[in-house]
Amino acid sequence: MHARTDGWTHRTLERLGGWCVRRPWRVLATWLLVAVALVGGVAAFGRPVDNDVALPGSDAQLARDLGERDGGGPASSGQVVVRVDAGRLDEPDRRAALERAAAALAEVEHVIRVDGVDARAGTLSPDGRTGYLTVRLDVRVRDVDKALSRAVLDAAKPARDAGVETTPGGVLATAAERGGSHTAEAVGLLVAAVVLLFAFGGLVAAAVPLVTALFTLGCALATVGLAGHLVAVPSVAGNLATMIGLGVGIDYALFLITRYRALRAVGTPTDEALVAAMGTAGAAVVFAGGTVVIALGGLAVAGVPILGTLGWTAGLVVVVAVLGAVTLLPALLAVLGPRLDALPLRLRRRADGGTGWARQAERVTRRPWRWALLAAALLAVLAAPAATLSLGQLDAGDDPPGSATRTSFDLLAEGFGPGVNGPLSVVAAVDPPAAGTADPRLAELTRELAATPGVASVAPVRLADGGRVATAGVQPDTGPSDPATAALVADLRDVRVGGVQVHVGGATATRADLADRVRDRMPWVIAVVVGLSTVLLYVAFRAPVVAVKAAVMNLVSIGAAYGVLTAVFSWGWGVELTGLSGPVPVESYVPMMLFALLFGLSMDYEVFLLSAVQEAWRATGDNRAAVRAGLAGTGRVITSAALIMVTVFAGFVLHTDPVIKMFGLGMAVAVAVDATVVRGLLVPATMALLGRANWWHPGRRRRPAPEPGKADALAGLSSNSQPPVV
Repeated sequence: MHARTDGWTHRTLERLGGWCVRRPWRVLATWLLVAVALVGGVAAFGRPVDNDVALPGSDAQLARDLGERDGGGPASSGQVVVRVDAGRLDEPDRRAALERAAAALAEVEHVIRVDGVDARAGTLSPDGRTGYLTVRLDVRVRDVDKALSRAVLDAAKPARDAGVETTPGGVLATAAERGGSHTAEAVGLLVAAVVLLFAFGGLVAAAVPLVTALFTLGCALATVGLAGHLVAVPSVAGNLATMIGLGVGIDYALFLITRYRALRAVGTPTDEALVAAMGTAGAAVVFAGGTVVIALGGLAVAGVPILGTLGWTAGLVVVVAVLGAVTLLPALLAVLGPRLDALPLRLRRRADGGTGWARQAERVTRRPWRWALLAAALLAVLAAPAATLSLGQLDAGDDPPGSATRTSFDLLAEGFGPGVNGPLSVVAAVDPPAAGTADPRLAELTRELAATPGVASVAPVRLADGGRVATAGVQPDTGPSDPATAALVADLRDVRVGGVQVHVGGATATRADLADRVRDRMPWVIAVVVGLSTVLLYVAFRAPVVAVKAAVMNLVSIGAAYGVLTAVFSWGWGVELTGLSGPVPVESYVPMMLFALLFGLSMDYEVFLLSAVQEAWRATGDNRAAVRAGLAGTGRVITSAALIMVTVFAGFVLHTDPVIKMFGLGMAVAVAVDATVVRGLLVPATMALLGRANWWHPGRRRRPAPEPGKADALAGLSSNSQPPVV
């Protein structure tokens, strides 16, 4: 945003920068103490995750609340899946081995009961080759860690000694896969380091953004990890926070250091350059981070707890990145001083500065209609598949082959049918209460459930709460991610029995309700995020046309991301390149979360570009010249920043979790499209077509008079490649 040099934000950040420059060691020591405290807390108490999905107000949540009235049950439970290639598990020697394994499992800390393999209980497959032991635990799902999963599996050694294959299932399998490799982060950091080397031409200057980004990211992730002891934080939150933290942390440092070095290059003393950079680029960073946080705040209207959690965890990482950029970074730069330029590399760099971008703007503004139509056509092609985007739910069958979650899923599906991995819990409120399971209403309920198309089996009804609540487990014919299972949930809710009010719960039913709620609330989230951002842009630029146009530009890049997601994951175009074996449904909450994230991140680059264009407009009053100057002045630094963010995001396509792959690919595509097609073609073309209308404001009757001396200064923008004054 264009700001005056006496603006409140400018003055505040200059004072903050001056304080950090005068007391750099105090600032660095404070950050170090905070980091040690947070990381030490995580080392001492751990960072629990909880992938349980709650959805207040839904039928699935009502079923869950009713089913918990009896209380006294275990805090969580998992399985140990057992299988033999030949023969049966209930042969005498194998049965004895499984009994010894069950006894050993019962001795593991936190295990309160073990239910063995029994055909009568339905835990032995019809062919006798597959079964599972149910391990009841006294800890919550979020507290089941890798060590507990390993201890349970180790205790099953008697079964393995008898030639029985053992695999953790359920929460134990999820815990066994926790942690994983950090290939995605390593790839993103490596490419970011290369880009920074070319951008700054020196090892020290390139290392500073990486160091500050990693330091602030570590503090933010530790905070999120400790928060997991107080609230449910899904495992995807940490991965998403890492993705966002690396991208914005490096980018914000890049903008500030670029501005600082540009000021030093024209002879400004080191301390003064730091303070001035804080008042200009620092204010831009604060505004950029604010737009991301505001966009994430729009998720509050979704009424979906998991989205709210992902929103505040990602927002926390952005806030910490901004704090690091305006405190830790200037203190570090003050300590380094001239040594920032130490260890230079002899890299060939083009000497034309930003004139390449200026030539691009000249071409586009000379024939704006042609370039606008070309950009629109490209974006339409990318976004077209989004017309068929449908929301679904992933299951463990979509995990990488060989993982514990995928192996146990496949073994159970092969032995018991696909529906065993997505059981439904039918919970009925009985009025008046049933005296026992022989109540005719319960018998009729069982018959009606079993007669519903798509039901494979119905477990015996259990009573709780003095006969007021009846629960029956239903196994579908289809797997958890199959749309037919979601349709079955709706059919079961339509079952009518006198004196019985039926509700359907379970993880599969909850995720079906989640998809419905996301679909219903998506327009509201879009309206709130776009509305708030447009108002913020209007306040910043005092130009309603620019504000609305910027919001529209962000929407088109997000549409392109949705189209690519649909083509790759739903249609399967090149999905094998992402490490998946075939097409998978797009997780229901991914598009809404992506919208909030991408709208905020895309707004960053839009603001940096429009700020420079507006500054040139104020200086010259020539709209086309202003577009050329703005694009030339910000082209290199924004391109470098976008390239870093794209590579960081794209690196997460290598992650094992399909949801993280979706976030990584969608965000990489959106930023890439925004930095090329939108910013290089569509923005200059539309600004040229709108002319002076870009800067129209109610009550403003004439164009600004050129500011003396400032028009000449704009000629230097093409060589400075710095963030605009904010």
